[in-house]
Amino acid sequence: MKTIMTLAGELDARNTSSQALVEDALTRIADPAGEGARVFLRTRRESALAEARASDALRAHGIVPSPLAGIPVSVKDLFDLAGDITRAGSRVLADAAPAKADALVVRRLRAAGAIIIGRTNMVEFAFSGLGLNPHYGTPKNPWDRATGRIPGGSSSGAAVSVSDGMAAMGLGTDTGGSVRIPAALCGLTGFKPSARRIPTDGTYPLSSSLDSIGPIAHSVACCALVDSILAGAPPQPPQALPLKGLRLGVVQDYVLEGLDSAVAAAFDQALGRLSRAGARVSALRFEALRRLPQINQKGGLVVAEAYALHRELIARRGADYDPRVVSRTLRGADVSAADYIDVLAQRAAMIAESARVAAPCDALLMPTVMTVAPAIAPLETDEQLYGRSNAAMLRNTSVVNFLDGCALSIPCHEPGTAPVGLMIVGQSGEDRRLLAVGLALEEALRR
Repeated sequence: MKTIMTLAGELDARNTSSQALVEDALTRIADPAGEGARVFLRTRRESALAEARASDALRAHGIVPSPLAGIPVSVKDLFDLAGDITRAGSRVLADAAPAKADALVVRRLRAAGAIIIGRTNMVEFAFSGLGLNPHYGTPKNPWDRATGRIPGGSSSGAAVSVSDGMAAMGLGTDTGGSVRIPAALCGLTGFKPSARRIPTDGTYPLSSSLDSIGPIAHSVACCALVDSILAGAPPQPPQALPLKGLRLGVVQDYVLEGLDSAVAAAFDQALGRLSRAGARVSALRFEALRRLPQINQKGGLVVAEAYALHRELIARRGADYDPRVVSRTLRGADVSAADYIDVLAQRAAMIAESARVAAPCDALLMPTVMTVAPAIAPLETDEQLYGRSNAAMLRNTSVVNFLDGCALSIPCHEPGTAPVGLMIVGQSGEDRRLLAVGLALEEALRR
């Protein structure tokens, strides 16, 4: 699947139709040799085709509500779709009542003319960065399918739906990296907005303090367009900032420790290219980040808030949960009110420190994930390996959620090599400026 802007241009030029795009996406989903059966928990075939035909008829009369009009997109299984059960990748919600209305972000996508192709698979209740789901299967990463590598999570199906041409954009959520991790591991672009900027009405929660909603797509412009729609703003990406003179601070503390050699090499090469293209790339110290493991030693905000949400359901249906998810959630039982308040206070102090440290920079840079995608099979059988790998996968991305910032992951690896993401980080509320920075960096890295 091409970028959203390319598809929009082809639709405008009558070189394709919405019906043709949807039919192609559905064919890819149904291909028995592909990943469709593991990517989608439900495909909305008939409604998608009907909506596509309606979009084509409207376009013929000059009615095009946005560049996303007529283009197939996928939505993570956390978002309500009227008439569907929102299972959140679980079995325990399979008998829940169907949603009475679409989630607010889904309504905004529909108003922009997007075609909802189906609901994508995910880590149960969005509580892991690896992407495994023992109930519905795990979609394989598009890189090295022979080995069978993780797609990243929790928005696993969202990423593979885009990488495999089943959708032009996958709508995901990001509580500790669940948009940026699968984007990085699958060679895509993912955007985590400032929390609370995008409304979460009709979205199954994980952590009320950290949850955010963002897109996975093929380019920064794609993500910026979708982000504006989700935020209820005019549907257009910002203009790229001039790269020459941009002040980019490379965080030295915590996030560069223990990098996989492939990640370290791709990251260093990307920094060199940005510097040669005129950006002012410099090392930046942020020593307070080294306190994060101690601050979150009991699991942090996400464990406490997930446990508060799930404790009654676990008491009734705990045996039906993914054992890895339920064990992590139950850690929240040991978080006292005083512990929770302490974490909130330390978070507020670190957010203030982040604003001071980042003030001289237009954006901060770090590797999105510290390792390339590992194989699925060992993670399914080795609980300790699963725990270590999950912690490693979430380490860098969760920094941004804790700091209440916004962040963009763009590919920075060489073609044909393992996908690696470069994370561009901004302070809370700087979303559109960060996307403008991202457009400039993406252009430099694609030359």
